[in-house]
Amino acid sequence: MTNHAILVVDDQETHRDLCRSALTGAGFAVETAASGAAALERLRAGAFGLVITDQLMPGMSGLDLLREIRRLHTLLPVIIVTAYGTVDTAVDAMKAGASDFIQKPFTPDELLLVAQRVLERQDLMEEVRTLRERIAEPYRFEHIVSQSPKMTEVFEMIRHLADLDTTVLITGETGTGKELVAHAIHYNSNRRDQRFVRINCGALPETLLESELFGHERGAFSGAVQARRGKFEYAAGGTLLLDEIGDISQAMQLKLLRVLQEKEIQRVGGNETIQVDVRILATTNRDLETAIAAGTFRSDLYYRLNVVRIHLPPLRERMEDVPLLTEHFLRAFCEKTKRTLRGIDHDAMNALACYSWPGNVRELGNVIERAAVMATGDHITAVDLPVCPAPVRETGAAGQPNLDLPFKEGRQQVIGEYEKTYMVNCLRRYKGNIGQCAQHCGVDSKTFYRKMLDYDLDKRVFRKLGDAVEQDE
Repeated sequence: MTNHAILVVDDQETHRDLCRSALTGAGFAVETAASGAAALERLRAGAFGLVITDQLMPGMSGLDLLREIRRLHTLLPVIIVTAYGTVDTAVDAMKAGASDFIQKPFTPDELLLVAQRVLERQDLMEEVRTLRERIAEPYRFEHIVSQSPKMTEVFEMIRHLADLDTTVLITGETGTGKELVAHAIHYNSNRRDQRFVRINCGALPETLLESELFGHERGAFSGAVQARRGKFEYAAGGTLLLDEIGDISQAMQLKLLRVLQEKEIQRVGGNETIQVDVRILATTNRDLETAIAAGTFRSDLYYRLNVVRIHLPPLRERMEDVPLLTEHFLRAFCEKTKRTLRGIDHDAMNALACYSWPGNVRELGNVIERAAVMATGDHITAVDLPVCPAPVRETGAAGQPNLDLPFKEGRQQVIGEYEKTYMVNCLRRYKGNIGQCAQHCGVDSKTFYRKMLDYDLDKRVFRKLGDAVEQDE
């Protein structure tokens, strides 16, 4: 146990000496104060891990001192010393935030036992806070890797929503990082010290999903030998992530809708309603609007979930993030395995940039890990990249490579096709504005213009396309 400094507050010198003797004998550093005012001066001057104060003192009482300590030092533990038989005072002290109390007269061993119990509990709480911070660390904004303007908008929305209790629907293809965004919302919110609970709605049959969400009473069904809390109860005060919400049946949709409307649940097999205070986040890779039109998803539940929507773009729409993510995954692999890889060579990076990434960020992470495992040198090379089942060294975005050409020429052709396609899409987006296109691509305007000449691209064409789109609108 950590050796804490203790402040003993008592107007009677004999009691101060008794406490000092008992605590210093156990190895604690002890200071004393004869009044509440003197104790506050000591607290302002130095750091203490525990305050032990008598309740009955002239001027500022022990309870008054406790309230002032709580105002100045929220987490500092305080033990109140009460006179024999004053149970009501002890109860008032605990309500005011005292960590424990001890009644006079007490022996040195009794005082030491209470002090050690409080400090051990404080150490445990500190460990819990540290563990929670470690869990939350990967989900801080600065650890979500992207330089894409689309993802910047996502980050801004997360910041805006974090401390609100608004229900959020997170959409996007598989592997885009929907669960990562859900974690980021929770761990940057005022519910961060409570539980983050996830349930994969698409992975459970309907009967089991209902029990997992709402809990069940003893005897509710075969095998229910005791009552059990569901995820809504377990996540009380925190956040519940309904992962792949688009996969649940219509019967479960109706039950879930009632819970979201009424903020209360009934366990399976039970009659009692239980109030729940839970923030709801939901994810899906399905097009729920299409599902509504097809009659497979309830529109009223959709509107309950879609209070605020965050859509994550696929990796192919933010290819500027591929080098950043590659470096991030490679660094994480080296930290985990204690291997030393200095980076990825030019040819391998070009191959990654020419791939369409149907599995998105998750696929990129897997590819980099496999390549790092296969690498024999201090850099990942194109040879280290996987060729099955979806060949990364071939392109899914700019057509198949011409196998009749030598490798270097074929590779250059594929890279050129991708680069031209990327520039065309960029010029379309910014209606031929070279400055905006160059900024988006992370190059200077002269470099971008030179590349346009290489590919015979005329900015005036894209300006006319932009004018035509505006006229059509």
